[in-house]
Amino acid sequence: MLFHSSIRKELARSFGATLIVLATVVMTMTLIRTLGQASRGSFNPSDVMLVMGYTVLAYMPTILTLSLFIAIISSLSRMYRDSEMVIWFSSGRGLASLLRPLFRFAWPILGVIMALALLVLPWSNQKIKTMRDQYETRGDIERIEPGQFQESAGGNRVFFVEKEAAGQTSGSNVFIATTENGKETVTSARSGRIHFDGQDQFLLLSNGQRLESVIGQSDIKISEFEKYGIKISSNPLGGTNDVPVGTRTTLTLLQARTLPNLAELSWRLGLVFAAINFVIIGIAGSSVNPRAGRSVNLIFSLFIFILYYNLLTVGQSWIASGKFTWLGFLLALHGGALVFGLLWLVKAHHNWHWRRLLGRRTASASRLRNSAS
Repeated sequence: MLFHSSIRKELARSFGATLIVLATVVMTMTLIRTLGQASRGSFNPSDVMLVMGYTVLAYMPTILTLSLFIAIISSLSRMYRDSEMVIWFSSGRGLASLLRPLFRFAWPILGVIMALALLVLPWSNQKIKTMRDQYETRGDIERIEPGQFQESAGGNRVFFVEKEAAGQTSGSNVFIATTENGKETVTSARSGRIHFDGQDQFLLLSNGQRLESVIGQSDIKISEFEKYGIKISSNPLGGTNDVPVGTRTTLTLLQARTLPNLAELSWRLGLVFAAINFVIIGIAGSSVNPRAGRSVNLIFSLFIFILYYNLLTVGQSWIASGKFTWLGFLLALHGGALVFGLLWLVKAHHNWHWRRLLGRRTASASRLRNSAS
């Protein structure tokens, strides 16, 4: 049908433009935040672009949903303003007849959102976590820059190396200040090198001095050494059994139905259900008075979008704390949004108005009273 093809073309243009704008804004904000995290030592500066890419990929379900929602609202609102919808209605077709062409346009986007939310989202979160862990748990000596004081990964040591040899496996004029177990230790040596014993990493110092004192006491123990070894880290790149829930696969969440897993599962499924509901809400919300400005309808629709996603976030915390069951929350929020969208669509389809309905009831009641009298 000519009308269906024309509206899909307009939706495609509006969706593409909106997606580019939103993706650019999100990428800019993510880049600024990632650079700040890299400056604080959370990521390797050379991995900034990778981290930004994975982060934007995790945001893509929301970006695609918002782009689709704005495209539907803006396209249909323009058709109302230019009186194109009058031609559509005069041919005997109502607003509900737009469901079929819009879902034909939206189903590939909805499929991509489903794949991103259920499959790509945990993968991208896992990649970000891996890069963060590899950088934060790397060997303490690898953190050191010649001529700069550098704090260790645990925050209980401060290192200083005046000059490093090639390969960063040895250095000269090494200084280490340690605070642990209620003791302060200051160790200095003319040289030091890294030694690996299995998965453990040691720093072997040569020709140095060690000062040890108990915090709060004035006594100092001084010792000199020719060789001295300090354990730097153990299995620095090894994983832990505590896997963040955001990095677990959707199949894992279904198999182990703990409260945190169900909360994360409700979030991922909610991204898919919200995208479907927003297609219906977008059709119903596009019905406006041509004399009114387009911005009023768009702002109201964006308010609904923000409210919907805030409820998704709050519901995730409620499920994790055990206040709601995950299935009950999904039915309440997404089922309620679906009913709300369909009722709104039926009202716009039949051009119902509350004042007209109340006026009809008042007129019917007056006619009944007159006939009774």
